[in-house]
Order: sequence, then C-alpha cells, then structure tokens
Amino acid sequence: MPTRILVVGGGGREHALAWKLGAEPGVNEVVVAPGSDAIGAEPRVRRVGAIDPLDPAAVVALARERAIELVVVGPEAPLAAGVADALHEAGIAIFGPSAAAARIESSKAFCHEIAEAAGVRMARASAFEDADLAIEYARSEARRSGRGVVVKADGLAGGKGVAVCDDGDDAAAAVARLFASGAGVVVIEERLQGPEASVIAICDGPRAVALPAARDHKRLLDADAGPNTGGMGAYSPLPDMTADDVERVLETIHRPILAELARRGTPFRGFLYAGLMLTDAGPYLLECNARLGDPEAQVILPRLASALGPLLLAAAGGALPADGVHRLAILPTATVGIVLAASGYPEAPRGGDTITGLEAASAGSSLVFHAGTRLRADGQFETDGGRVVTIVGRGPDLPAARAAAERAAELVTWPGMQRRHDIGADAATPALAGTRR
Repeated sequence: MPTRILVVGGGGREHALAWKLGAEPGVNEVVVAPGSDAIGAEPRVRRVGAIDPLDPAAVVALARERAIELVVVGPEAPLAAGVADALHEAGIAIFGPSAAAARIESSKAFCHEIAEAAGVRMARASAFEDADLAIEYARSEARRSGRGVVVKADGLAGGKGVAVCDDGDDAAAAVARLFASGAGVVVIEERLQGPEASVIAICDGPRAVALPAARDHKRLLDADAGPNTGGMGAYSPLPDMTADDVERVLETIHRPILAELARRGTPFRGFLYAGLMLTDAGPYLLECNARLGDPEAQVILPRLASALGPLLLAAAGGALPADGVHRLAILPTATVGIVLAASGYPEAPRGGDTITGLEAASAGSSLVFHAGTRLRADGQFETDGGRVVTIVGRGPDLPAARAAAERAAELVTWPGMQRRHDIGADAATPALAGTRR
C-alpha cells in the first residue's frame, strides 16, 4: 500500500478517488492538486490549490516535496500535457499513461486507427480537416443509412464534443459548429443502435483488470433529450452485462488495444475506458478514454471492496497479477449517481449561486461528490462550474439505490439548478437503456 498518494485534478472523479484512497488501511495522506475545498475536507486528504495541473514540472516538484509514493492523474488534459511523462522521467511512480499513449483519447482518429490495427470492432468512420467535405460526407452517410450519423471533434472536448444527428441537416449543422469552435479535425461515424456501457480497466501495459461496468447518461434532459453534456448521471451494475461479459470485453477490446499500443512503443499504464454500444451483433467500441469516466467513477468506486491503492501502485510498476484472470472484490450493492448542474450548463454555466441542502443530502448513506463548488468565507458552498455535485445513492439493488439518490438529490438546490429525474430508470427495461446512438 502506498502511504502517501497524490491525486491530480479537482472534479467529481478526483473527489471520489480521494474519498476511496483516503479511507484505505495504510494510507497516511492523500494530497489533491488543485483539488477543491470539499475534497480537502475528506479524512486524511490535504489540498494543494496553488498549482497548475497542466504544468509537468510543478507536479513533479510537489510530488518530491511531499515524498509522494504514487501519483494518480484524474483528468485527460494533464495526461495530454505530458504530466505522466515528466513523473516517469523523475522516477516517481505514476498511474496514468504517457502523452503518446493518451492519444487514444485525445485523437478520435488515432483511436480508430489503433482499433482497426488491433482487430477491434468500431463504427465505420472518416476524418476530415475540411468543413465542406465533412458536410458532404455526413449528408451522404445520413441518407445512405437512414439512421443519421455521429459527429465528433477529433480532440479533447470535455465530454461534450459529440453530436448524435438524426439526419443530414443536423449533421451539417454539427460539423459547422465544431469547425467554428476551433476543431481542426472532425470525425464522422456511422450511427449504431443499442444500449451503451462503460467498461474501465486498470492496465499495466500488457495486462488489464476490470472495474464494475457502469452506464452513463449524456443528454441534459429526461428521456435523453437536449444537448450532450459531460454526463448527467450513471449507475452500476448493469442488468444487461454480467461479470463474464465484462471479462469478454477485456479479452476482445482492452487487451488487443493494449497489445497494439505496446507494439508501437507506447505501452498504456492507467485507466483504459471503453465506451461501448451493445448491439445485436455484440459489443462495438464507440470511443476510448485514458482515464476514469466522470460520473462513472462516482458510482463505480463505492462498489469496490478491494483496496485500490496497492493495485494502482502495482500497475504503475507493470506488475499486475499475471496468473490468469484477476477480478476485484465487489460489494453486493448497487449505486445510482445524479449530477446536479449549474444554470446555463452546458453552453454557459453560471457561477456564484448559493447551494443549500448539502449536509442533509450526505447525512444518511448517500454520498455527495463535489465537481464545481467553492467555499465562501461565510462557510457556504456556491456553484463554481458546470457540473456542480454528484449525489450517489446506495442500496441492495438498483431500484433501492435510485430511490436513495432521488431522496438525497431532492434536498439540494440553488437558483437555476438543472438535473435529470430518470437516471437508472431504464435499468428495469435494459433493452431500451442508452439507445441515444
């Protein structure tokens, strides 16, 4: 067990990581940079706010100053900025991929290239640097399929660079919008049908150990209406995906991708996220991320009975168990997470609104993970981001967990707050779950 751990980041995912790691036996301190006021209030967690998480030299200096034994990078941007590379060069144990390996997320076109070379099934796709050519292709594909297309920014977009388009006009507008917002490359994909699933694995280069599967809800409004967001809620486990199914996904998706990245001289050590579409023909890969999902992390980590710290340290050193399939100990419970978002999210979130009810929401068995809050001098939290908090309900099954999450979420409010009321409702009818694609 690493006794001193540094978590880089300050959102809801990093709050969940700090909460989990700080409660594990043998951990003396979890340092979070830049963290948040709420994350720093967790037991055995210390916040270092005056640091730029995109500055590799600053992160290395902090790790040395605090005698850190393991660094865990939460968000995608520090990985793309080379923070993991700098820590590795400094001889500091880092759980997070190099910038070269993190291209699996930072470039959608690169992800398609790797998947094709690895023999992993993905939706058909083409990448474009010219808006007119992209629009022409998108219109043609939408007509040909009769199902529309999916339009993606090639680079990082905070989970909001995807447009699921019903027809050619929608696709043309999405392409124009992405190029106008600064996207240098846009990827046009065929639109698949089926429930979605998130399968995230702890990887050490060649080997992978699966976390519990989860399902994210990307759209802003109930019934999967409204614009795409970074995620408005999630739940775990999935009624349509068993532990054996998850292991088959690792065997057919994660491990081939890991082998291809290693073959190219860029071995992947970190959380490898596979966003899947569970079609009638089996799972298809929609995208890869180079980190834990958000809000998936908030519902996955509370289900772990295994200590996470030793496993991350082993993976950082390329030393995950090699003797067959290794499965984590999972609590026999369910979790449902509801994201509460600021007024104006996702286009123009408003900050500075006073939040009430947070203490009441966390008084029972429910959890409150802060993603975009700030503590005022008077001790009151206010909004300071798009997705503000994730309320996680726990129970013996999904209906009980959903009821707990709804009760707790009803206690929290601020002016203009946005949320969904159907997170996890589709679990009773898995054939309909996540069919937004």
